[in-house]
Amino acid sequence: MELITKYFGDFSPVQLQQFAALDELYNDWNSKINVISRKDMESLYEKHVLHSLAIATAFEFRPGSTIVDLGTGGGFPGIPLAIFFPEVKFLLVDSIGKKLKVVDAVAEALELKNVTTRHTRIEEIKDKKFDFVVSRAVAPLKDLWQWSKPLLKKAQPNSENQKPGLICLKGGDLSQEISESGCRPRLMEVFEIFGEEYFKEKYMLYVSV
Repeated sequence: MELITKYFGDFSPVQLQQFAALDELYNDWNSKINVISRKDMESLYEKHVLHSLAIATAFEFRPGSTIVDLGTGGGFPGIPLAIFFPEVKFLLVDSIGKKLKVVDAVAEALELKNVTTRHTRIEEIKDKKFDFVVSRAVAPLKDLWQWSKPLLKKAQPNSENQKPGLICLKGGDLSQEISESGCRPRLMEVFEIFGEEYFKEKYMLYVSV
């Protein structure tokens, strides 16, 4: 938890309480349904919560905007971002139902009114459009962009700030993956945002419509 307050100092008492509660909630649920590796549970705040919040350092989601978390797994990056942006609506999607059971329970315990979940494959969502798609190490960029494009709202002609797009967190050498995707993403180094050793060779990619 100290890691979160080391880099962010602007939280309300409710948000601080919600972030602090993640440790016990995930430890409890992870013992029943394994959504996070045992080894990673020891560094939940660094490897999962803070990593998810890298997105919040580069993107200011406007109140009322809509975000879909593609392949949310145990709720990352969606849950930390939903705490960070209480006035933004998040849909957390995964094709594995038992993972969403954990996400639903965590969101309910934290009283996150801005989180809904859907047990489906992302390609099957036809009834909604979103301002952003977020994702963490789910699939190659080529696939992520192919799935994301139909879900994104059109860019407004006078939208200063960020256009609708895909924001994904990835690690390692991405040169071939980017080349094969046919995209020209904006690439940001997470290590430049958070100076922890873990974030070396971790990147945030943004592809806009």
